[in-house]
Amino acid sequence: MVNIFKKLLRTVAWTLLFIILLFVGFIGYIILTDYQPDTIEIIVEKGTNNVEDIQDSTFSLINWNIGYAGLGKEMDFFYDGGKGVRPSKDLSEKYLSNIIDFIKTNDTVDFWLLQEVDVNAKRSYNINQVEEVIAAVGGSYGVFAKNYMCQYVPIPINDPMGFVEAGLMTFSAFPPMESVRHSYPLIASWPDKLFLLDRCFLLNRYPLENGKDLIIINTHNSAYVYDSVLRIEELQIIKKVMLAEYDSGNYVIAGGDWNQNPPKYMPSGDYNGHKFKPSIVKMNSDFMPEGWLWVYDDRAPTNRSNDKPFIVGDNETTCLDYYLLSPNIQKLDVEVIDLKFENSDHNPIYLKAQLLPN
Repeated sequence: MVNIFKKLLRTVAWTLLFIILLFVGFIGYIILTDYQPDTIEIIVEKGTNNVEDIQDSTFSLINWNIGYAGLGKEMDFFYDGGKGVRPSKDLSEKYLSNIIDFIKTNDTVDFWLLQEVDVNAKRSYNINQVEEVIAAVGGSYGVFAKNYMCQYVPIPINDPMGFVEAGLMTFSAFPPMESVRHSYPLIASWPDKLFLLDRCFLLNRYPLENGKDLIIINTHNSAYVYDSVLRIEELQIIKKVMLAEYDSGNYVIAGGDWNQNPPKYMPSGDYNGHKFKPSIVKMNSDFMPEGWLWVYDDRAPTNRSNDKPFIVGDNETTCLDYYLLSPNIQKLDVEVIDLKFENSDHNPIYLKAQLLPN
């Protein structure tokens, strides 16, 4: 009996040791392969593109977080209180096809700012969505900036997200004179930061006939972080760059998924039938100096809750996607294109803007 008990203890001990070694080995592997981008990464270097000055002074933009073609209306998501990780392959392909059809239908738009575009990921069935979009918008100049690279996301335990490579994408018929990836500071704690996004913004520079530059910034700011000090630290990075460009006489448009309501945001009318809930964190009114303009459409939401599949008026919705314009740019029109979250948990938002004489 004593021998049997000793053997049982030895088996348990070896099993525990194996589990510990397996866990330590996994964490070591993730640390060794952790994506650690430079603070500033040149994607398109000045002088590498044959760029002519842009003659226009009025431009249109669409900003859209496409949710890796995995968060359409039928889906919920485990990070947001749901259970889903990825849709079926057929549903994922349908979402991506519809997203691309929308882009092709709006082919007169000058600049597109997309977030959550997968290059290679289990959650999107390893389809290179960057290549799919570029192929669909032939003749456009696309720039991609990686903000998510993890060899293996181990949650949820019953169906791990697995490998992810994704990022931001800006494309236009105008070739950029320069394109630069700017890292945001890592504000998640360890070990979470090993498995979460390495946030960034993508700055594209376009020369104008008046000798100044048009700066188009595509940003995707942190979610699931409610510490105001950490959020402000992240926002100071983009603020510093935007102010420096404007002080140089350039025109600056920043758009993206800010993951917080714009200053003093409240919906108007019936909100197109949607249920409104303010974000937990909100952009400070005094974040930028006087004259800078937050541009959003308060008639419809840009983001919906993912705790359950989407039904108009049932899910909570809000505004996380909008633009920030330098004082030398005038807003002509802005509109949330309410697609009822058919193919993404975000709606696209359209902007038409005019550059003012400097």
